Amino acid sequence: MDAVVEWVDARERLPRDGMPVAAATSGRYPPDAAEPDTAFGQDFWLVLPMYFTTRHIGADGTEYRDCFVDSDRVVRLPYGRPCAEPVTHWAELPTLPGMTVHHVLGGSVRTALRNAWDEGLAGS
Repeated sequence: MDAVVEWVDARERLPRDGMPVAAATSGRYPPDAAEPDTAFGQDFWLVLPMYFTTRHIGADGTEYRDCFVDSDRVVRLPYGRPCAEPVTHWAELPTLPGMTVHHVLGGSVRTALRNAWDEGLAGS
C-alpha cells in the first residue's frame, strides 16, 4: 500500500476540531549526563499521532485553545505560541485500509478486517 502525505504548516492552517493527525513536533531533550556532547540537551523533530481540538481542559484545570493532544494527554501548541514542544506541521492520518474512514467500531470491525485481508490491503 502507498499513502500520500501532505504536510501542512501549522502557522498557516490548523486541522478541523477532533481530527486525528500526524503531528511533527520540535523541541529539546534534556541533557544526558553520560554524554558530554549533549550537556545542554539535544534538538529533536519527530512525528507523533495526536488529535486537534479547539478546546481542551488539562489535568491541572488549564484551558487550552486550538491545540494538539497526544495519547498521554500531553498538550502541544502550534508553532509560534509559547510551548516547549510546538507542532510545526501536521498531516491528516490515512484512512483504514480499503476504506474512507479513520475508525470502525463494534460488530463492523471483523467484517472490515476480513474485507481488507481478502482484498490484500492489510498486512499479515
